[in-house]
Formats: sequence, structure tokens, C-alpha cells
Amino acid sequence: MTPAVTSVAETNAIPPRGRKMQRPLLDRIAEASGWNVVAIALGTIALALIYGPLIWLGVMSFSAEPLSGKPYPLTFAHYGLLFSNDKWHAPFVKSVVLGLVVALACMIVGTFLARALVRLKRPGGVLFVALLPLFVPGLTIGAALFIFLRTTLDLRLGMWSLFIGHMVWAFPFALLLILIVTIRFDVKLIQAAEDLGAKPLRCFLDIELPLLMPGISGAGIFSFLLSFNELLRSTFLRGSETTMPVYNWAMASAQQSQVPIVFSLSTLILAVTLPLMGGLFFMLFARK
Repeated sequence: MTPAVTSVAETNAIPPRGRKMQRPLLDRIAEASGWNVVAIALGTIALALIYGPLIWLGVMSFSAEPLSGKPYPLTFAHYGLLFSNDKWHAPFVKSVVLGLVVALACMIVGTFLARALVRLKRPGGVLFVALLPLFVPGLTIGAALFIFLRTTLDLRLGMWSLFIGHMVWAFPFALLLILIVTIRFDVKLIQAAEDLGAKPLRCFLDIELPLLMPGISGAGIFSFLLSFNELLRSTFLRGSETTMPVYNWAMASAQQSQVPIVFSLSTLILAVTLPLMGGLFFMLFARK
């Protein structure tokens, strides 16, 4: 082989610098170790167990007889009954309003607490107290709040008590999400702005808040979803109020004929919840 041919062959055999050769997926799986194959299999099974029932719920919501377990024949009758029934409108609006208020409160309180925690020399104690509700069962928190507010203080339960219960549940998650971006914030940016004569409020609004906004927005979305789907604590603290999860639970447990309508309503809620969760993860992990 001549030197020129050899040079061309070597040039074609060596991939350009900075670019890796793409191998077929099957070849990479075949070369993977046994533990990697097991991990892939277990991950696939876990995803199937999580999302399979959700997809099946959407399919069965169009079934004429969903309780039979057969997805056929297909029909839109259950959705027609759902939209012709206005009894779920009030619980839906209450859950949305309550979720928005809880989300706003978690965003505001979580932002200021996270900013204070990163400035403390020993934030462990305060952080432990703030995150403690994560490790307390919802049944315990709901019963404790009910006994304290209704039995001890003799207060009338309602939307305000639901707000307290949902806030206790959602706030630790919101605080963790905001802490992620707060810890990564470069304090030198604030110091540089102050050296140039900027006031603390202006530094917060123009520099710190925009950089923390992905975590704050994610905390708000997550808090709204937790509040909107909360059932256990709501059963203790709702008083005479009815939220969307409580309405679904009452309909499904009281009348078997209403179960198909609950399937349709749950599918609609799922269709709204999944895009919100997708937006949450996009804001937290897609931005650099």
C-alpha cells in the first residue's frame, strides 16, 4: 500500500477531534455489563408500573363499561355526563384557588427563608425544623391540626384551615427546590453591585431574583400540584368545604354508577397535571 493510500485510510479510520463515534444502540447494550442490563430492565419495569396505570386510566375513560376492564366499545358518553354535571365546578374552583394561594405563600416564604439559611453559619437546626413535616405521616398531621384548631381552640374549620394543612405539607418541598438555586447563587454579584452604589432592594430585584426564579417558579408549580391533589389532610380540615380530591373520593365511594365519571374527571386532571410537571422539570434541569 502506498504512503498516500495509507494516509487516507488512517484519516478515514480516526474520528475528528472533539467528536465521538456514534455506535448503534444494540451494540452498546451488548457491550454493557450485566449490572447495567439489570439496571435498564428494572428501570423499564418501574416506569411501566408508574405510567402504565395512568395511560390505562385514560383509555378506560373512553370505555362504555370501564368497570368490566375492557376498553371497548369506545364512547364519549362519560365525558358528556361530566360536562353536563355542574356539581364538580365549585370543588374544582376551590381547589384551584387554594392551590394558587398555597403556591404563592410557599414561593414568598420559601424564598426569604432560603436566603436566610444560606447566610447562617449553622443552618442545620432551622432546616431540620422546616423539613420535619416531610417525615410525619399525613394522617398524623391532619389529626393533630384538627384537634388543635377545632377541639382545643374551638375554631370553625374551612378554607383557612385547609390552607394551613396544605401549607404545612407543601412548604418543605418548596423550600428544598428554592435552596437548590439559592446555594448555587454567586454572592459576589451582589457585592459588585453594592460597590457600584446599588441599594439592597435593587440588588435583589435586578440581580438575585431573576437568577433564583427557575427554582422559585418550580417551587410554586410543585406546591400547587401538592395542594390540588391533597386528600388525606383535607378530610380532617375541610369543615363544610369540598375540594376536588374530596369530591372525587366521595363520588367513587358513595355511588358505583358515578365511577366512570370519576375516571373521566381524573383523566382531565391528569392531562393538566402532566404538562405542569413537565414544565417544572424543564425549568429545573434544562436551564443552564
